[in-house]
Amino acid sequence: MHLALFDFDHTITTCDTYAGFLRSIATPQQLARAKWNVAPWLLAYRAGLVSAESIRVRVTRVGFAGRAIADIRAAGEHYARDVLPGLVRPLMRERLDWHLQRGDTVVVVSGSLDAYLQPWCDAQGLRLICNRLEHADGLCSGRYAGGDCGAHKVRRIRAEYDIASYHRIHAYGDSREDRPMLALAHERWYRGMPLS
Repeated sequence: MHLALFDFDHTITTCDTYAGFLRSIATPQQLARAKWNVAPWLLAYRAGLVSAESIRVRVTRVGFAGRAIADIRAAGEHYARDVLPGLVRPLMRERLDWHLQRGDTVVVVSGSLDAYLQPWCDAQGLRLICNRLEHADGLCSGRYAGGDCGAHKVRRIRAEYDIASYHRIHAYGDSREDRPMLALAHERWYRGMPLS
């Protein structure tokens, strides 16, 4: 029995899908606020001064606080169905299909969001570990339920899967956040290339 672990953004896809989803659902007021509340953080992130986790927490608060969870889920289903298929790398589609055809346990492990990842993974027959929006009384809080998973991928994998029970583990990633997950694996792919 094999376990295949796939990061999503920039690994399965050609770009950061979270940013695209946020832009697709942002209200005009949120877009105006983002120029002041998020833009400096994005610049700091690109300069390596702010972590991916920090920027995700900030944009999630700005983008989702007070929004109806039903609206976010409906937008996520649309994004999963109509946008994500055009962003999947052909090589990674082949790798996903190869693992599925073998009967491997295939898990997307991502710092991105359940609103669109869950319907996409359900349609592909994939399991999912990701950030989930916290909500109560139908409204999003602007926080993640259980905290940000991006920097804690290995802890979340170990909590859901008995690693020792798998004969081989395959992992696919592209960033610093993925390196601990890659270290779990016998077969590692980094930025589309197999590592020896």
